[in-house]
Amino acid sequence: MDLGIKGKRGLVCAASKGLGRGCAEALAEAGVNLVINSRTEADITRTAQEIAAEYGVDVTPVAADITTDEGRSKVLAAVGEADILVSNAGGPPPGQWTDWNRDDFIKAIDSNMLSAIALMQALVPGMMQRGWGRVVNITSQSVRSPIPVLGLSNTARAGLTGFVAGMSRQVASQGVCVNNILPGIHATDRADGLDRGVAQQQGISMEEARKQREAGIPANTYGTAEDFGATCAFLCSQHARFIIGQNILLDGGAFNATM
Repeated sequence: MDLGIKGKRGLVCAASKGLGRGCAEALAEAGVNLVINSRTEADITRTAQEIAAEYGVDVTPVAADITTDEGRSKVLAAVGEADILVSNAGGPPPGQWTDWNRDDFIKAIDSNMLSAIALMQALVPGMMQRGWGRVVNITSQSVRSPIPVLGLSNTARAGLTGFVAGMSRQVASQGVCVNNILPGIHATDRADGLDRGVAQQQGISMEEARKQREAGIPANTYGTAEDFGATCAFLCSQHARFIIGQNILLDGGAFNATM
């Protein structure tokens, strides 16, 4: 399918690996020129070179922490005007609700709520003026079904979801579509880390921990970055103009609900 976005300009955050890279590759395959970001210069530079060589689009790497004012300023200076924004930031550490203090919550909210809002405030007005834009925020399945050990993530990402629910309806008439993707378990470093925690807690192998967690997914497997990127690219396409303020759950059927 021709997504109709060849030649558009996009920003994909936390794109050196995992779900961010999956989104960047899918957009590049559709012909989108990209600015991609992550914290480590060597990683993001290598990723940019690989994507540009594979898909023949312009890819500009920016090494910066997107969750800080300084990092966002650096990224936004490189982007200029963007037609597409994919916001993404690593999730906060797991723990128990009694473990966290105010500073922990503020850090999580800064990283997983306020950083995405700041990017939208910076880039969406230009999209509105030009009459076209797409925003995809990568959140978490925990927005629909809270994960007890990820209470910091549950809190911050639910806040971002509430913001998007209102804001997305306010910009839709100007041709800007804002939506969220809620990943379940995908085969990324984040999943490896959580598998490792299960393995250590239960005294089992990483392979056994993964099989245990896969058993709770009707698809009986983890998702892939390619699965995720394809959905992101569609939401950024010309065909998604009637999808507004939605939370698209990609979890292999793990969330059990009729509606």
